Amino acid sequence: MTTSSRLVRLDALRGFALLGILAVNVWAFATGYYVSGIADPARDPVIQWIVSMFFETKFYLLFSFLFGYSFTLQMNSAARAGAAFWPRMLRRHAGLMAIGSAHAVLLFHGDILTTYAVLGLVLLTLRGISPRRAVWLAVSLLLVSGVLWTLLGVLDVFTHTPIDATAVSARVAETVAAYQGTPETVVAEHLRRLPETLQLVVFVQAPSAMAMFLLGFAAGKRQVLAEPRRYRALWSWLLRAGAPIGLTGAAFYAYVVVNHPGSGAETLAMGVSILTAPLLTGAYVAALLRLFDTRVAEVFAPAGRVALSNYILQSVILGVVFTAYGFGLVGRLSYGAVVGVVLGIYAVQLVLSALWLRSHRYGPLEWLLRSVTTGRWRAVVRR
Repeated sequence: MTTSSRLVRLDALRGFALLGILAVNVWAFATGYYVSGIADPARDPVIQWIVSMFFETKFYLLFSFLFGYSFTLQMNSAARAGAAFWPRMLRRHAGLMAIGSAHAVLLFHGDILTTYAVLGLVLLTLRGISPRRAVWLAVSLLLVSGVLWTLLGVLDVFTHTPIDATAVSARVAETVAAYQGTPETVVAEHLRRLPETLQLVVFVQAPSAMAMFLLGFAAGKRQVLAEPRRYRALWSWLLRAGAPIGLTGAAFYAYVVVNHPGSGAETLAMGVSILTAPLLTGAYVAALLRLFDTRVAEVFAPAGRVALSNYILQSVILGVVFTAYGFGLVGRLSYGAVVGVVLGIYAVQLVLSALWLRSHRYGPLEWLLRSVTTGRWRAVVRR
């Protein structure tokens, strides 16, 4: 199932992943309490538990896997064009870094594109690695990172110093005031939070993202998504074994995050999640590939083809809804209403993506990044 050298399954997975990314990122806009270490007094524990269990720490892994897979498509594209791969990819990652940096400062301090731009250079140096060695390196990264965080978590359980709830509440109030203030105060708040976000990225997200890059790279070299029926044993194992393990780890993570925020157990839960979340993400892929053997893939694929533009558009819309760029509704909507915002944005993106691609080859940012990558400014409108 391919269209003009583009894998529909790959696009559909990426399109579905956009929903998971949005379901997690929205809380950084909707409430000042997100990752603050104390519970939001207005929270809905059921919604928070669902998000923590099924979405948090899983969907950025799926996006990372697809990034690694797409890297092999970039290699094939450069080979077909007879272009030198290193300069081409250096331009691409510089462009990704520029887009991500603007996104982090203006819209969302939790941007993932800058991380991808840096880690992509690591993958570039490893592009000669065999699929088997890529898998072993990925598993080693996950095990080392997960075990270290789990051990730190055990230590933290016994030595943790309670959070000063009063000081954190005051900081949350300042964040909300900044988001409701002016565009300038919004940017200033993003800049203030970037250092703590960088620590999270370097010590938690980066090793897992790099591991998923490598797994995606190995899958791309084997053309796993192009010929999924050849790998039925893998999909079956992920559903029968990976899903139960992943769900168990996710349940523990969600229980701790919802019921004991800011405790030493939260560090332990992160370690458990690093070890088990990739298995649940793999189970998602296995289940979705079965679903995408039907025409359902055509619903999600257009959004996946313009995933970069949709990712940024999500932050633009959330910025308008929740910050001083627009209505400044941070902290003012119920958790149920926030879920409605998520579903509404995603539904609109599915429709707009399909309509856009009827007359355009690429999304706006895909066109820009492709032009930077190839050094050629190709027409974006179909003729």
